[in-house]
Amino acid sequence: MATAEKLDLYKKHKADYVLAKKPVLIDVTPASYITVTGQGEPGGEAFQSKVGALYGIGYTMKFTSKAAGRDFVVCKLEGLWWGKKECGDFSKEPRETWNWKMIIRVPDFIKAADVKAATKQLIEKGKTEPFNEVKLEKIKEGKCVQMLHVGPYENERETIGAMLAFAAEQGVTFNGIHHEIYLSDPRRVAPEKLRTILRVPVG
Repeated sequence: MATAEKLDLYKKHKADYVLAKKPVLIDVTPASYITVTGQGEPGGEAFQSKVGALYGIGYTMKFTSKAAGRDFVVCKLEGLWWGKKECGDFSKEPRETWNWKMIIRVPDFIKAADVKAATKQLIEKGKTEPFNEVKLEKIKEGKCVQMLHVGPYENERETIGAMLAFAAEQGVTFNGIHHEIYLSDPRRVAPEKLRTILRVPVG
């Protein structure tokens, strides 16, 4: 019996994940994500618990969907970050006050009912992560400046500076939430080799 092809959203939407060493202007397609929101130290206990819930839901839905004949690759973790103002420079504010929404892109055929069913399944198994906080959202970013950042997260300011300068050259300004797409696992990759796509909506 032939195996159905596994859906890879990165391959299907290559233009959304361009790995540009210099800033580029792209038009990001609207996409479905499972999301969880919080505030505080990146990597802190609350952060890890909510990211764990996000992955738990993501993989549970993948295996359920695969059993039904529609397999897909679970996408990389992504994060939206902001401070007191959604479009401000949150990096200058105390890390414990940072707001974040961690997200994982999912196929359009995933519905809210699938998230609810996965949540129920995990809770019934005795898992303790905050699965009830995971939601399905449609995110529409549109025109964005994007660039690949290589190195530690704390060194992103130089990359963001290049993106700001490029935006000014293009006659646009940042008008959306700072978006990061994590291509590397910081538990397995040295800080200087971390690869992160940085994206900011502009208008």
